[in-house]
Amino acid sequence: MNKKHIIDAQTGVEEIVDFTSEEETQLATDTADELSKKETKQNAIAEKETLKASAKAKLIAGEALTEDEANTIVL
Repeated sequence: MNKKHIIDAQTGVEEIVDFTSEEETQLATDTADELSKKETKQNAIAEKETLKASAKAKLIAGEALTEDEANTIVL
């Protein structure tokens, strides 16, 4: 079980307590959301790199590019 550190600013009393079940659930939800966002971002980066590589190969071969491939080229 996770714990939290509580400090009363007026008295200076420190206390370490367990998370409530609601806090545990929220932590699990937040963690899953962050992992999902990270995966989505990594997938977008990988997809863009794949398009760049495809565009480069087609340019070298003299083939026509798709619109997505053309959009990856920065002039």
